[in-house]
Amino acid sequence: MDLRAAECNHLMSRTASPHATRRRVLQGLGAAAAILPLDPGLLHAAAELPFVEVASGIYVRHGVQEELSAANGGAIANIGFIIGADSVAVIDSGATRQQGEAVLRAVAAVTDRPVSHLIATHVHLDHCFGHAAFDTGSLVSLGHHRLPRALAERGPFYLERIHALSPDFASTTFVPPTRTVEDTLTIDLGNRLIELAAWPAAHTDNDLTVFDHRTKTLWAADLLFDARLPTLDGSLLGWLEVLDRLITPDVDLVVPGHGGISDGRATLARQRGYLAAIRDGVRDALDDGLDIPATLRRLEDTGRADWLLFDAFHGRNIVTAYTELEWE
Repeated sequence: MDLRAAECNHLMSRTASPHATRRRVLQGLGAAAAILPLDPGLLHAAAELPFVEVASGIYVRHGVQEELSAANGGAIANIGFIIGADSVAVIDSGATRQQGEAVLRAVAAVTDRPVSHLIATHVHLDHCFGHAAFDTGSLVSLGHHRLPRALAERGPFYLERIHALSPDFASTTFVPPTRTVEDTLTIDLGNRLIELAAWPAAHTDNDLTVFDHRTKTLWAADLLFDARLPTLDGSLLGWLEVLDRLITPDVDLVVPGHGGISDGRATLARQRGYLAAIRDGVRDALDDGLDIPATLRRLEDTGRADWLLFDAFHGRNIVTAYTELEWE
């Protein structure tokens, strides 16, 4: 059974009504891609991708622009950390304990300051399952106020998929936050203020961003995708609204969840154009009385030339958008 079929069955078994089943199955697919058995010889290479200082005291490990696979060990998301005068905040930790351990080694290589905060930007397994490497008794683990529920619902299934990659990943687990963010929260790392913001449903229903006031860097996580096709797992209309507010005039640098770092404006415009095209195309299809298969056929090439991994995720984006917009 492939990953998407397995997660469908998992979510359906937890859902009562047919309508809720349909919605949760489609929305529950998350950032999941085809997960393949992993050659143990590739584990260390995947966990040792370099961390690069992109602004003063901000280090990012760029994930590879691929689906989860044996060749990349799940190291597909941008993860990293911010160093203050007193302590360090880690922002996302990757898909496995090994990737979380790589974050800790990268921190130790550049500072002797302790990690005081561990931040999960959202539930998807490529971002926060490396939390297993951290001693959560000695730090504050943070996430969106909806993250605990999302982890409870999806965590066991995601762990099955991670553990299936390799026996070496058997110690990977998911770690619920010890503190959640309802709206905004400001943290002082020592002469360095970072602001966490919890957003309405967009990419997921538990998206969190981090803004570093010193360098005016916004860690947008998966609210923004560069080059790689955005994946819809929350609300299409909500995501479009969030994008209109995401990059304020005081932001100089943006770290997306996947892809390259920039001021974010062109990246956001490109992503907004794709999502708006889906919205408009699906609305037209609904007005014309088309069902989901016919809508998929009509919109199968919308944005095809502009994105990596288009075939892996575009169809699911259309289906998720359809199930949202048909109830407008």
